Amino acid sequence: CGGKSFPGTGSSGEIFDICQKLGHKIIDTKPSLVPIILKEQWIKDLEGLSLKNVEVQIIKNTKIIESRFGEMLFTNRGVSGPIILSLSKYICRADLKNMFLSIDFKPALNSEQLTQRIRREMNEQNIIYKNLLKLLLPSKLIPIFLKLGDIDENQKIKHLNKKEINSLINLLKRFKLEISGLDDFTHAIVTSGGIDIKEINPQTMESKLIPGLFFAGEVIDLDAETGGYNLQSAFSTGYVAGKSAVSCKL
Repeated sequence: CGGKSFPGTGSSGEIFDICQKLGHKIIDTKPSLVPIILKEQWIKDLEGLSLKNVEVQIIKNTKIIESRFGEMLFTNRGVSGPIILSLSKYICRADLKNMFLSIDFKPALNSEQLTQRIRREMNEQNIIYKNLLKLLLPSKLIPIFLKLGDIDENQKIKHLNKKEINSLINLLKRFKLEISGLDDFTHAIVTSGGIDIKEINPQTMESKLIPGLFFAGEVIDLDAETGGYNLQSAFSTGYVAGKSAVSCKL
């Protein structure tokens, strides 16, 4: 019967109401492994842009909640992709006030190394600022950097001052975006929450409250990150539940 995610498959979540009426405790269900929605309206201009080898952090106030390295994708309302879906697990139950997503476009270089690279470009190339950005970023990001960086796009890079260089470094290493929410169950890979595991026998997956009732997969309050872990959980609990049900004697 599944959880609540991907309801188009028939996974409506009504099993939670049924089990609750039978006396089971239901941990509040939330969409998990799901795209993140951002507050910035201009994010739609980046729709379809895919990034590889970036590092993304989830920040609450000034504290880093979690970070991931890998691939991500911009959507018309926010971000998605493997590392974003993994990070969503850590905020699906959180208070999103003052919560931000920070992208490091150049994680292989620290701020000092990146500054040295830019200064080298300044010494070796007689180009304008906009063309410097072409050497550092995908084309879709350039208008955004020009808007946020407050640097004249036609300025010769050899004339960039320390403040302007630091501004560019900050955008490249700490590109902050405000999180406004998560997408819904129709786009979620898994359901977070469900039947309280304290009410299930882990050896048989049988209900501790109702003999002969067994649970498996997403109906249980058990979810993990991307990478096949949720499938493995479904397969393993399904195997144990099925085997136990066959030999169940009421």
